[in-house]
Amino acid sequence: MQRFLLSAASLLALSLAAPANAQGELDEITVTATKREQTLQEVPVAVSVVTADTLERAQVVDVFDLQTIVPSLRVTQLQSSANTNFVIRGFGNGANNPGIEPSVGVFIDGVYRSRSAAAITDLPNLERVEVLRGPQSTLFGKNASAGVISVVTALPANELSGSLETVFGNFNQVIVRGEASIPLTDTTGIGVSFNSNQRDGYSTNLANGAEFNERDRVGFRAQLATAIGDNLALRFIGDVDKIDEQCCGVGNLVNGPTFAAIQAVGGNLLPEDVFSRDAFYNLSPFNEIDNSGFSMQADLDIGETTLTSITAWRNVNRVEDIDADFTSADILSSNFSETDIDTFTQELRLQGSTDSMDWMIGAFWFDENVTYDTDARYGDDIRLYVDILAGGPGVLAGLEGALGLPPGILFASGQGVAETTGQDNQALSIFGQVDFQLGDRATLTLGANFTSDEKDAFVSQVNTGVFSSLDFVQIGFAQIFGALEAQDPGNPANLPTAQALSVIECSPASPPPACNPLLAFQPLQILPQFVNYPNSVEDGSSSDEEVTWTVRLAFDLTDDINVYASAATGFKATSWNLSRDARPFPEDLAAIEAAGLATPNLTTGTRFAGPEEALVYEIGMKARFDQGAVNIAIFDQEIEGFQSNIFGGLGFNLSNAGKETRTGVEIDATWFPTEALQLTFAGTFLDPQYESFVGALGPNGPTDLSGQQVAGVHEQSISVSGTYMWENRLGEMFARAEYLYESDVQVVDNVPASAASREVGLLNASVGLSTEGGWDVMLWGRNLTDDEYLLSAFPSVFQAGSLSGYANEPRTYGVTLRKHFD
Repeated sequence: MQRFLLSAASLLALSLAAPANAQGELDEITVTATKREQTLQEVPVAVSVVTADTLERAQVVDVFDLQTIVPSLRVTQLQSSANTNFVIRGFGNGANNPGIEPSVGVFIDGVYRSRSAAAITDLPNLERVEVLRGPQSTLFGKNASAGVISVVTALPANELSGSLETVFGNFNQVIVRGEASIPLTDTTGIGVSFNSNQRDGYSTNLANGAEFNERDRVGFRAQLATAIGDNLALRFIGDVDKIDEQCCGVGNLVNGPTFAAIQAVGGNLLPEDVFSRDAFYNLSPFNEIDNSGFSMQADLDIGETTLTSITAWRNVNRVEDIDADFTSADILSSNFSETDIDTFTQELRLQGSTDSMDWMIGAFWFDENVTYDTDARYGDDIRLYVDILAGGPGVLAGLEGALGLPPGILFASGQGVAETTGQDNQALSIFGQVDFQLGDRATLTLGANFTSDEKDAFVSQVNTGVFSSLDFVQIGFAQIFGALEAQDPGNPANLPTAQALSVIECSPASPPPACNPLLAFQPLQILPQFVNYPNSVEDGSSSDEEVTWTVRLAFDLTDDINVYASAATGFKATSWNLSRDARPFPEDLAAIEAAGLATPNLTTGTRFAGPEEALVYEIGMKARFDQGAVNIAIFDQEIEGFQSNIFGGLGFNLSNAGKETRTGVEIDATWFPTEALQLTFAGTFLDPQYESFVGALGPNGPTDLSGQQVAGVHEQSISVSGTYMWENRLGEMFARAEYLYESDVQVVDNVPASAASREVGLLNASVGLSTEGGWDVMLWGRNLTDDEYLLSAFPSVFQAGSLSGYANEPRTYGVTLRKHFD
């Protein structure tokens, strides 16, 4: 491996010394951001485009790498390969729970991928990636309240051709990718592509030596494109891919007071060394994702109009398990889950033009079935661990004796909870958009979308955790009342006195017997009882309807400069919490108790989060010059009812934030100071605020975050790059470097900035050679400075006072070899 890298480096060094011949220019880029073909500079929408050439030179393998090029986009991977968040302009959600749809819609060749697990595979034979910023619900419906990522793959070429690529990198990474175009007739061709991405993990389980944070992905894709006559084009695409990885690593940020108890039961963790990327687990995390689908697109020209139909079927299956306490102590032995999602989508749109306008009408149908089964169990060390937390060995045995329970019944290994959950979702969107030509230079765009979304959800739980079923208020009341009756039988004050004392926790100010000592055990009831839904009080159904709209005025100042002003709204339907963390709303508790549905220690929370409603005002300029281009967007964007989903240490808190706002500026510029040198600058500058968020989860519990900066959203994100291109006797050469800077920010709302903040400074670079014989060779490196920053953080599971976090990927580097066949 090292010898191969040195040989490639020597070849490139020889090329660098050769005479240069300047070349390079700003290419015209075609985009379909508005579902019609326009050039990037013409389309009056805030959109970033990454071409296939840039993807290759920057060694962008999957969507995670895109954020180093598009600073308004962030992609974060958390406790599993599938647990991924896409964020645009600081808005985005959808991880951790299959009931929560993302706010950023991902489309591949016009087909919606409803969950991130279906969109994180290695990128296939690409033509470009478009990132549309801001609400896009007028044309994309309920799936795009924060923005859209549109991946466009290449059609089969009209001649026999193909390529084979191999990548060798550190951590023993080997990537093999290939594609071929095979023409069958003058109007019909097939294209096939495959990919395999294997890499050792960069983290080690110090308990058993296993590695995690690896890559193990394979995929295959085939397509058939044909033209029938002069007016019908068909494209059929089938794909299948698989991810089978041990992922992802969690490190300790703050080592709290429970560490001694973990050690006492024979466990360990690596204290406060998150960037070692190593950890002690008694179970290495694993996740398997099977993703497959088939789509058919038909474009039929009918006179001056075009009818487009895109029909797609998709399936995603996820199986994963993690060591939920993230230590080598067997406290929580397993947190297993399996998700299966079947999705059918159908889009129809008709578009045409007249002398004075371009128009489009369409409809989109979405039908999805989700099943999500989970299982969490106590491990062998749980009883001793709880004993120590409760004051010392024998506490649980003494409690069992006092309550008359069988010995060993409390916190027995294997007790836990299992859920069977699911959701049926049908949605219909009807949309239309018209571009009116107001003279030679002005265009007025009016668009609207009506969306109807219906969901039927259910969660059914079996809870075998005996300790969590104990009502210590009622038990304490019975014990206190019995003691009072023994002392003073028949005293009418005994009952109210016992009731009052049963809810008073013992403290120096209220010592026994003027308190209920059993209340000290309540924090240890980590698997609280559950009320299944739907039930006679909660029907588990939601029905949302919304009309979203777009108004935009664009004006060509010159043939090369256009400006626009726009207003648009976005919508995301109700999201149901398909997990054990779904709790009845407080306002439903009385009805649940009256219906006889209540369980001991029933806690309240949320079953679902209501719809998100987005609004953006934006002005922009797009300018193209002889030596480059510059695009600027100034915007004021808000989402009312943002669906916040934050981990609190034992479960996720799904709730609607009152209102989040982003006032900001985006700049995207390309400049050729010489014909051979291309410089780019992309920057996003934000003022992210919670206008209102009462009851948000903070470091010390529920709090009011109104008026505060939104955690995890950088005020400044800047990406700069330089690419130098030249020719010599060996072929065409390039050298490229890119740098991503993101300003310091608190990582999450409920972990203090002093423990978890993030500032990013990533340097990537590559140098490559393309020969006339069709060979490409490239040396590349990502995160060359080995910058360290947190992806996310959270209160450690069942370890009060401790905090955990996810570290970023370390430095990677390698060589890419590619052969083109014509």
